[in-house]
Amino acid sequence: MDTTLARTFLAVYETGNFNRAAERLNVTQSTVSVRIKTLEAQLGRPLFSRGRSGAIPTGAGRHFHPHATTLIRVWQQARQEVALPRSMQSVLAVGSQLTLWERLLLPWIPWMRENLPETGVRADVGLSESLMANLRDGILDIGVMYTPQSRPGMIIETLLSERLVLVSTNPETRTAGEPGYVFVDWGPEFRTAHSNAFPDLDFPALAVGYGPLGLRYVLNHGGAGYFPHHVVQPYIQTHRLHRIKRTPTFSRPAYLVYPAERTSDERFKVALDGLRHVAALKANV
Repeated sequence: MDTTLARTFLAVYETGNFNRAAERLNVTQSTVSVRIKTLEAQLGRPLFSRGRSGAIPTGAGRHFHPHATTLIRVWQQARQEVALPRSMQSVLAVGSQLTLWERLLLPWIPWMRENLPETGVRADVGLSESLMANLRDGILDIGVMYTPQSRPGMIIETLLSERLVLVSTNPETRTAGEPGYVFVDWGPEFRTAHSNAFPDLDFPALAVGYGPLGLRYVLNHGGAGYFPHHVVQPYIQTHRLHRIKRTPTFSRPAYLVYPAERTSDERFKVALDGLRHVAALKANV
């Protein structure tokens, strides 16, 4: 399969210039021009507006960009999977959000090695949006994430639910919103529940969108915030953090997402059962 045209398109799209794209690809500028013209003829639309300012993507070019990216990724993955050792019968591509990796995927991979030794695993991390896009495009077989988006043909099921609790470096803290409170954005469901629980709370001086960053700040500089109970429990036991009692707790579910069409595959069903098994064990921790 020849992906040269797609690679050339991406080089022009990213550099914004035919000459710089030629340098990146180690070909002549005329070769780049011929390839782009060939691709435009195949698609029936101009992909770039040429001018003194460079090559500017047209509407068609912007629409084609994610497809070109997917084409390259799928081809690379196909080459990897075709080159599997003879002992391997298939490869399962799994993606997870970074904060779920250690808790779920790390123990699941040894489970896979023991229970499905003939199935290889290709693991990746990403945000919910990119994981859903890769599931849609067939790049991923399974996604584990906090905020999935409903898509035709995709099954979404709750895998586990984390309990978010208020902790503080100061045992005298009484509630959220006191000086030093850090608002950690755990997603739209948390934002709504937090707003309902604390309707009169002013916007805090510090808000972060990544939980581990917020926790590291609180541990290093003092303060309070909502964090998963299983994450902060070791710090509570060593008295670096204090659980603030008589305050609301919030639930943060993590979801398992996969294509409905794959459920007829026995190995696939075993892999899903393995993730459910690991999640059930972690739910009690």
